[in-house]
Amino acid sequence: MISTAFAMGQTGGAQGQAGGLAGFLPIIILFAIFYFLLIRPQQKKAKEHRDMISNLKKGNRIVTSGGIYGTILSIDDTTIGLEIAEKIKIKISRGNVAALVTDNEPAAKSKEKK
Repeated sequence: MISTAFAMGQTGGAQGQAGGLAGFLPIIILFAIFYFLLIRPQQKKAKEHRDMISNLKKGNRIVTSGGIYGTILSIDDTTIGLEIAEKIKIKISRGNVAALVTDNEPAAKSKEKK
């Protein structure tokens, strides 16, 4: 009876080591999938947004994160002065710029509707 218990203990230990290493493989694969499908595209989009904000100049038309369109009148390290209508100026934080508006966007959208 003792020899039977000893034989069962050795085989169980060898399977435990292989099972532990193989147990991490699905977690590693799942992390790789999350990295390539979620984390990496988000980091790429954040980098493009940072580059866009750092390259803003006076006269650019922008849209804020609140949906306000305006033309940049003044710009410094943290704030942007915007003219949103004739003689109406506001000051916004530089981080609240959502996108740079180009002249091609309205034309592209009107072509898509036709």
